[in-house]
Amino acid sequence: MNKPLRRVALAMMVMVVLLMGNATYIQVIQADELREDSRNKRTQFEEFARERGQIIAGGQSLARSVPNEDNRYKWLRTYPNGPTYAPVTGFYSFYYGSNGIERAEDKILTGKDDSLAFDRLSDMITGKESRGGSVELTINTAMQEVAYKELTSKGFTGSVVALDPRSGEILTMVNAPSYDPGLLASTDNNEVAKQWDNLSGADGNPMANRAVSEIYPPGSTFKLITTAAALQNGYKPDSKVETAARIPLPGTASATLPNYGSNTCRGDTLTAAVAYSCNTAFAKIAGELGPDKMRETAAAFGFGDDLQIPMSVAKSDLGAMADQAALYQSGIGQRDVRVTPMQNAMMTAAIANGGKLMKPQLVKNTRSPDMSELDTFQPEEMKQSVSPEVASMLREMMIQSEKYTKGSGKISNVSIASKTGTAQHGDVGDKPHGWYVAFAPAENPTIAVAVIVENGGDEGAEATGGSVAAPIGREVIRAGLQGGG
Repeated sequence: MNKPLRRVALAMMVMVVLLMGNATYIQVIQADELREDSRNKRTQFEEFARERGQIIAGGQSLARSVPNEDNRYKWLRTYPNGPTYAPVTGFYSFYYGSNGIERAEDKILTGKDDSLAFDRLSDMITGKESRGGSVELTINTAMQEVAYKELTSKGFTGSVVALDPRSGEILTMVNAPSYDPGLLASTDNNEVAKQWDNLSGADGNPMANRAVSEIYPPGSTFKLITTAAALQNGYKPDSKVETAARIPLPGTASATLPNYGSNTCRGDTLTAAVAYSCNTAFAKIAGELGPDKMRETAAAFGFGDDLQIPMSVAKSDLGAMADQAALYQSGIGQRDVRVTPMQNAMMTAAIANGGKLMKPQLVKNTRSPDMSELDTFQPEEMKQSVSPEVASMLREMMIQSEKYTKGSGKISNVSIASKTGTAQHGDVGDKPHGWYVAFAPAENPTIAVAVIVENGGDEGAEATGGSVAAPIGREVIRAGLQGGG
């Protein structure tokens, strides 16, 4: 073979090797990525040809697949009572993908998870059509439905999150306004696009998962963090604190920080400051403790953590606290402090659980197509936020706070530990967000709840956490203690 032929043969061999390498890379290494790419319609048609598993809670089906008349899509996703459970189920759409549990547990629901390999093999041998597995949630349906009704019947915008402080199980996760995921499950492309545009542009942003993705100023509920930091650094429940109606903001020419209504605090101890929510007391305490101790305490309650429940939770943060004025304002939950409703529920749950913070979890177990159990949720401790002794002191202070909290719905013969918050913000004039965080029964807590009502609810600028958020929180607690769901 002469030299030119050898070069041609060598070049051909190199090209064949490269071609084989490229094919191997695409078919083996990139296979999963390409299969799961949202633009891969072949995979989507394959998924819609298989019966997707259910999402269930409390014996109810929250999402299921039913036979579809369209031959291209053999199964259609439906959501009974969809708006109530949208924050947990999310949606599953041929055209817009998925979110919520529909996305987080997609491999179980489609039957592709490794734990379902035997089921797939059995179906292949017997010739049966493959089906997806099911996901059972920790949601208490009675509490979920009460929370949704309480928010929507009043026309409020906001969110409710409730946890079992002992295990971290998420009992309630509600948003208002909400949406019906079934509107995005249609196989009519034009209809789904219309619904998507309507929902995306709707007032109140109903598709936003406020419980885990929106961050808000926490107002006076953050005083529990400031109190925890104080108790861990020398303060006692009967320690004397500032009682002035207003105090100067350090480093400013004439700005002052007032108590609510510019009233002098009705007590001069730390316990009284919590009970009556004295701004001046907590501003002074934060200024004395300094930013490092404040950040350390907040981090112990979960601030700044990467958290999957299994959906992602936005990080809560204290902001820069660059000077004493910012530190004073941060100590009362204003300035740049931002939290999710989930974070406020976690803080409350940790206090209820003797200072032990459990990881929030939405999935109770996963099940095979025949509903036999595959995997079961195991409680996971995240950290010890405060000592049991400090948690006990905080609980007693919160019991006193509940006694002085106004608002309807107080529960007879049930001791509740709570804290309200009225959070100023710059979005809608001077209409504050109303907060309520609580746990019950105070002596042996099984429920911890956080409620936010945005922009004063139906009371506008006159709203407080006690007047608009506390009644909702109490009704959710009542539903949980009655044993439903």
